[in-house]
Amino acid sequence: MTRELAGMYAALMTGLSDAGEFDPERQRNINDYVLRQGLAGLYVGGSSGESGLLTVDELLAQQEVVFTGAAGAGVNLIAHVGMPNLRDSIRLARHAKKLGYHALSALPPHSYPFSDEEVFGYYQALAAATDLPLIVYEIPLRTGRPLPLALLVRLLDLGNVVGIKYTSTDLFKYSQLRKRQPQKLFFYGFDEIYAAAGMLGTEGGIGTTYNLLGRLYVAVDQAVRDGDLLRAKTLQMVSQDFVEVLLETGVLPGMKAAFRVIGVDCGPTRAPMAPAVKDAEDRMRAVLARPAIREWLA
Repeated sequence: MTRELAGMYAALMTGLSDAGEFDPERQRNINDYVLRQGLAGLYVGGSSGESGLLTVDELLAQQEVVFTGAAGAGVNLIAHVGMPNLRDSIRLARHAKKLGYHALSALPPHSYPFSDEEVFGYYQALAAATDLPLIVYEIPLRTGRPLPLALLVRLLDLGNVVGIKYTSTDLFKYSQLRKRQPQKLFFYGFDEIYAAAGMLGTEGGIGTTYNLLGRLYVAVDQAVRDGDLLRAKTLQMVSQDFVEVLLETGVLPGMKAAFRVIGVDCGPTRAPMAPAVKDAEDRMRAVLARPAIREWLA
């Protein structure tokens, strides 16, 4: 099953009601759009899904809605279960296993400055909690510090750990880790520079903007694999043009504004997360109207 997990995944967003509650119908609206893009699968319950602002019960409900909606679609489902405490992470992991998810992933323990040994112990316990393949995670932007190379090597040696989602611009460390763990799966997490990591070797990517432009990222990945670096560069620059505007609006509020522009009813982000500008939808409408971007909308 390990190599079958390779490919490009949308870090799935979450549908909320106007009051900010988890909304199964709006979740299905997002799912239906994303599933039309030819991606390898969905990464459910991660940061792109506002998991840090949702309750565990809401994340459990989301797992069920997504699993039911993806039945028969021929995609892999990876459940992100990384909560600030191990007990909730294991609860989410076991629920995903019961539903029939294909793999798990998890942020390192966060909210406090945990030691390397505490991080290792967390992943050790989580990996042992089910028999599902586990993808560990390097994301200094969320945890406040990069995990040392030696710790990442140890984590990839744990039983059931099959790979890593690597969301860091330190591509030298990325290369060192690939050299030390060549048999593992490497998913890159910064959408706007995916091609750079791809040229160093990836098994796929997991990204927020894949929700909207998944077909574009599948094409970027294929261009890298074909050795067509000019096409990869050209397509990556299309992605960067979109991300540049997205950063002005705030990433998740901007993504939801973009969905509304194309007619996907997804709801707002959960407070206190809010658009960084008052005209987010107008900015998203303008960037999505650019021919180079519009052609990639599903």
